[in-house]
Amino acid sequence: MCGIAAIYDDRPETDPLPVSTTGAWMLSRITHRGPDDSDHRLVDRHAWLGHTRLSIVDLAGGRQPLSSPDGWSLVCNGEIYNHTHIRESLGEEHFATSSDSESALALLRSHGPEALDRLQGMWALCAAAPGGRFVAARDRLGIKPLYWARDGEARHFASELRAFPTALQAAVEVFPPGCYWTPQDGLVRFADAVPRHGSATWEGIAAEDAEKATRDVLVDSVVRHLMADVEVGVFLSGGLDSSLVAAIAAAEYAAKGKRLKTFAVGTVSSPDLLAAREAAEFLGTEHHEAVFDAEQAVAALDEVVASVESFDASLIRSAVPNWFLSELASRHVKAVLTGEGADELFAGYDYYHREHAGPGELEAELVRTLEHLHGLNLQRCDRVTMAHGLEARVPFLDADVIAHATSLPPEMKALEAGGMEKGHLRRAFAGWLPDRLLWRRKVQFGTGSGAQDLLTPHFDQRVSDAELSAAGDEYGIELRTKEELAYYRVFRQALPFVRPEAVLTRFATA
Repeated sequence: MCGIAAIYDDRPETDPLPVSTTGAWMLSRITHRGPDDSDHRLVDRHAWLGHTRLSIVDLAGGRQPLSSPDGWSLVCNGEIYNHTHIRESLGEEHFATSSDSESALALLRSHGPEALDRLQGMWALCAAAPGGRFVAARDRLGIKPLYWARDGEARHFASELRAFPTALQAAVEVFPPGCYWTPQDGLVRFADAVPRHGSATWEGIAAEDAEKATRDVLVDSVVRHLMADVEVGVFLSGGLDSSLVAAIAAAEYAAKGKRLKTFAVGTVSSPDLLAAREAAEFLGTEHHEAVFDAEQAVAALDEVVASVESFDASLIRSAVPNWFLSELASRHVKAVLTGEGADELFAGYDYYHREHAGPGELEAELVRTLEHLHGLNLQRCDRVTMAHGLEARVPFLDADVIAHATSLPPEMKALEAGGMEKGHLRRAFAGWLPDRLLWRRKVQFGTGSGAQDLLTPHFDQRVSDAELSAAGDEYGIELRTKEELAYYRVFRQALPFVRPEAVLTRFATA
């Protein structure tokens, strides 16, 4: 996990010194994403590539920018879990290190950017070579962030909004997931959020067979996501999704004679904290807890909003406990697995069933929310962890898991007779957790951790009805609650020139 910054400007009159100076400043703004190392390279005057590194794989030889004998250089943020298979298919002669990111460089050199759909993982990259060649690209879901801005004929790229010079902030846009950009071809889509290949048809298949397939594909994904040359932990909220990830990871660690580290957060006696404690005891993990109160939550808001680079109330409300959780975990491990994405795959939110009851409607909404995750939960997950130099991995959002889950008939994602969500996923892992945890109802993280009970009343008391009514005219954007207005004011202070519409994604999750 790392941070990247890049500039492409192929005009003959471009002076490489200002380009390098601007690039170095951009990189200095995101050093929290990679506290272990930093380096940069000017490529043939037209491109500058910068990288700040959190060392996870190939600790000694994985320094970036990576380079090749034919002049290509690459910076990559993320993890590529199938890099071993890519090495085997291309041949070891294409590789000089053990870095997983080098598989992206090898694919680009051998087959061009169209081959990037073969990368399985979470990543954003920029690569350049002499002769004006340049590629920027992002994984199919946008798990890893990438922004870009145009300055005349020049293009600037970075992992976070804060990396862009003030003069460019109004021009910053989200680089679209599943796309690459080259000076010759412009923006090209190479992958969809939901893979179109490799999915089975489960219509008419016995429920037990589908449950086994769901279990197998998730176990395989979690095991692959444990790939690292450092220890990996798990964020454990006590909910179904993180508890399943922890159960699989704990079994894998135990098979190797190791004990998994798990991390939980909440207010004193909050539901999540208590449930996570019970899950950790059952799984035999080395468990750590972060407990926060109202004073700490409010005091952290400026840093949280600035880091998440959003003002969406539900996002910030869940980011606050994540902030304390990430700070805690970063003192013990460099990477963690999370349960992000399970609700979007298996219809975990209540509104899916209230507002999209028909099978076709439900499937369409699940796909839509998957396509927009990069601007909501994945943004929060990335920013809050990386603010503490911690890598977050999302095994539910592996391409194989997505392909399988979206191939299941909608009936398998419908509510149970008693209104319980995700019954198919729960039955798939019968016996992996105590029934009380396996069948624990969905609770929003901001609610289960206790953050909502602290933050929402705090701002309801301190922001007036008149202020909220006037906010639309004052700021030119819809702010739905007093809490969101308070977050927006902090956002404006942190990023005064960024256009709100460039960063705001919304859909119901209640």
